[in-house]
Amino acid sequence: MDFVPLIDRVGEEMTATFGGGVIGFILGFALLKTGFCTRMAVIDMARARSLTGPATWLLGFAAALLAVQAMLYAGVIAVDTSRFFATGQSLSGALIGGAIFGIGMVLTRGCVSRLLVLGAAGNLRAIYSLLFVALAAYATLYGFLVPGRDAIAPLLSTAAIGGNALVDHTGGGNVSGVVLGAVAAVVAIALAARAKLGLGQSIGAVVVGLMVAAAWYFTATLTAQLFEPIAIDSISFIRPLAQTSGALIGSVALPTFDFGLVIGTFAGGLLAALVLGRFKVTTFSEPGAPHILRYTIGAAMMGFGGVLAAGCSIGAGLTGGSVLAASALIALLSMAVAGAVTDTVLDRPRERSPA
Repeated sequence: MDFVPLIDRVGEEMTATFGGGVIGFILGFALLKTGFCTRMAVIDMARARSLTGPATWLLGFAAALLAVQAMLYAGVIAVDTSRFFATGQSLSGALIGGAIFGIGMVLTRGCVSRLLVLGAAGNLRAIYSLLFVALAAYATLYGFLVPGRDAIAPLLSTAAIGGNALVDHTGGGNVSGVVLGAVAAVVAIALAARAKLGLGQSIGAVVVGLMVAAAWYFTATLTAQLFEPIAIDSISFIRPLAQTSGALIGSVALPTFDFGLVIGTFAGGLLAALVLGRFKVTTFSEPGAPHILRYTIGAAMMGFGGVLAAGCSIGAGLTGGSVLAASALIALLSMAVAGAVTDTVLDRPRERSPA
C-alpha cells in the first residue's frame, strides 16, 4: 500500500498516528463487544467453568498467528528488525515479568487492553488502574524502577537457546509457522463450536487478531516509505501508556503510532459502549468492589512486569505470539500460570465463603 500521498498531506508523524488510531479504533470496538480478556480466559480455564472466554481468546490468537505467518511466508512483511528479533531478548524478564504481570491482572480484574475499554465504558476503577500502569511502566523504563529491571533482565537471554525465533528451532522456516497457525485455527474453531459462540462473538474475536496482523503490515509498509523510519511492531499497550504519561510531563514527543493506538482503542471502546448500551459510570464505592489498594498494587505490578516481559498480554501474547517469538510465548505462559494461581489463592476462597 502506498502511503506517500497521505505522508505528503499530513506528514510522517501524523500518518503513523492516524494508522495507529484507525487500527486502535477497530480493535477497541471489538474488544468491548466481545469482552476479549486474557484474565477472564485464564480464570475460566482454571475454574473449569464457561468456555466462552477461552474460545474467544483462542480465536483471536489463531487469527493473528495465521494471518501474520501467512504474510511472512508470502514475503509481504519481514519482522527481522522488530524488537523481538533485532536484539537478544530476556527470558528471565519474560518469565519473572510475565508472572508479575499475571498476578497484577488478577488484582485489577483485567489485563491492560480490557482496562482501557472498560475505562472508555465509564469504569473509573479501570481508569485509575491505567494511570498506575502507565506510571509504573514509565518508572521501569526511565525512572526509579530501572535498577529492578536491570537486575532481572540480564539473568537469562535468548542467546542461551540459540535465538528467539521459534521457527528457527523447528527447522521448518515460515512453512512451519503457517502450519502452526492453521492448526491453531482448527483448534480455535472446534473450541468455539463447543462453547457455542455466536457469530458476532466469533467475528469480533477474529477481528481482534486481524488488527494485530494489520498493525504489523502497517508499520512494516509505512517504515519503508519514511525518511525517518519507525519501529516495525504491532499492538501493545505497556510502552504506549508509558510514553503517553511521559508526554504529559514533556519527556516523550507525540504524536506517534503508539499514541494513536491508545486514543483509537479508547474511542472504539467508547463508541461500542454507547452503541451497545454498556456505558455506565462505576466507582470504588460499588457494592463488592475490592479495596483501592488492591487495584493500585495490581496496576503497578502490571506496569513493571509488562516492561520486563516486553509487553502486556496482547503485546507479548498476540503480537509476540503471532511472530512466534519464544520470549513472548514464555511470557504469555507465565502470565497465565501466575494469574490462575493468584485467582485460586486470593479470589476463589472468598467466593466460597458464606456471605
